[in-house]
Amino acid sequence: MSTVTAQDQPGLHNLTKRQLVGTLAGLLLTLLLAALDQTIVGTAMPRIISQLNGFDRYPWVTTAYLLTSTIAVPIFAKLSDIYGRKWFFLAGTVVFVVASAFCGGAGQIPWVPGDGMMQLIVFRGIQGLGAGMIVGLLFTIIGDIFAPAERAKFQGLFAAVWGLASIFGPTLGGWITDEFSWRWTFWVNLPVGALAAGAILIEFPYFRPQGIRRQIDWVGVLTLCGCLIPLLLALTWVSQYGWLSQRVMSLLILSGVMLVAFLLTEHRAAEPLLPLWLFRNPIIAVSSVAIFLLGMGMFGVILYVPLFMQGVMGVSATRSGSLLTPLLVGAVVSSIAAGNIISKTGRYRILAVAGSVLATIGMFLLAAMDGDTTRWEVVRNMVIAGLGIGIMQPIYTLVVQNVAPQAQMGAATASTQFFRSIGATVGVAVFGSVLLTMYHDRFQSDIPPGTPAGALVAFKEPLLLVQIRPQLDAAFAKIPGGLALLQKLLANVRVALVHGLHAIFLMGAILMVVAVIANMFLREVPLRKKVHGVDTA
Repeated sequence: MSTVTAQDQPGLHNLTKRQLVGTLAGLLLTLLLAALDQTIVGTAMPRIISQLNGFDRYPWVTTAYLLTSTIAVPIFAKLSDIYGRKWFFLAGTVVFVVASAFCGGAGQIPWVPGDGMMQLIVFRGIQGLGAGMIVGLLFTIIGDIFAPAERAKFQGLFAAVWGLASIFGPTLGGWITDEFSWRWTFWVNLPVGALAAGAILIEFPYFRPQGIRRQIDWVGVLTLCGCLIPLLLALTWVSQYGWLSQRVMSLLILSGVMLVAFLLTEHRAAEPLLPLWLFRNPIIAVSSVAIFLLGMGMFGVILYVPLFMQGVMGVSATRSGSLLTPLLVGAVVSSIAAGNIISKTGRYRILAVAGSVLATIGMFLLAAMDGDTTRWEVVRNMVIAGLGIGIMQPIYTLVVQNVAPQAQMGAATASTQFFRSIGATVGVAVFGSVLLTMYHDRFQSDIPPGTPAGALVAFKEPLLLVQIRPQLDAAFAKIPGGLALLQKLLANVRVALVHGLHAIFLMGAILMVVAVIANMFLREVPLRKKVHGVDTA
């Protein structure tokens, strides 16, 4: 355990008004940069895949980003505990912006090996590294500046910025792609990133932590990478090869072995990457479990609401960018409200329980949807789930920071982002696997007799059916009775999708029930009104 004391730590609570405004502006712009990138690029992916001839490798654009960003969060958060926050955060912003420029130039950079799609995958991996540095440190810096009693409303604000970016990002991405080029969905990051980097460079002061043992846990870094890389690769490949395939099982076993090695390393390290003794605190332990469940339930299930609206209700794919707007608006409103309530009352346990109960109700309502569900009912269900998710968003980082020692603030804060990311990755893989398995079983059982095997190839991947519908119409029109057969198969798809989506929404609801139970064990500790020994009143 580190020997640093609160009195040894220089604080950011003494920022001048100009420094505070400049720093917050830089932080908000940087968060906006990272949040917009995820949603804007998603809308542009069909055009990117088409131009770079990369359909067979399109999942790797996301996987590369996810791999590097997940690994970077705990590593650079810990390094910032040792060497200070400013230069790591600034470096993350610069790496992100420079990588964005190269992503936009993918396929047009002759001195970089590989075709355009391979270049994009590599640059997205580098961009993910910058994003991990940003996300891992941003909420830690907020914790350095504000006492917990005041911090809640700012964390609610930052969570709201992320939500608003998620709302407007897809529409903005579609407009940029249509009016200019998919390349500008990356290049738009450059001016925003330059402003953010300038604000941080000029206004955010550098404080070098005192009393810290400056020793990097290299073995911890290697074993963590050895655990996460095969885990994320296995979860990426599971929908293609299955859980019991040799490739997936070997990677999961390797990940498990390296996890044990990582835990042993952290137990013995002089300055561990992720101090395990932090989790002896019941608040940090419960928050880690709750945010893992939140990440798994939220990202693993919400990703499939647009699929329900497109594949079951027949909503046009051109409107796909706005399908989640009701949920995201609910999350933004409740996140801001929760932050202000916590800031005024200092109470958070009842909000955590209430948020998880609302999310549970929303998930059960989503699980009850079928082919007769109206659009209004889907919107209602999404709003309820979004309100619950938004309430929970600012809580866990706040309560972890409230009890974590200042010397471990970066590592403790990063643990919440880390468990959310891992939960989301596991959720997407597990729910995607369950959906495809149940979809195929139901679809196969209802195929009309005599259907040519070649006509069924396109129906193996329901996620792409909406995008290739014009091609399907043209192909089946050439077959005698083909259009009638196509209608029967599409009706079969609708029934099979309802079957699979019901299962994953129900799993998400059960996860939220477990989150309700976990939140009941979240101990209420008065929020400090001081920044580690310095009165902010």
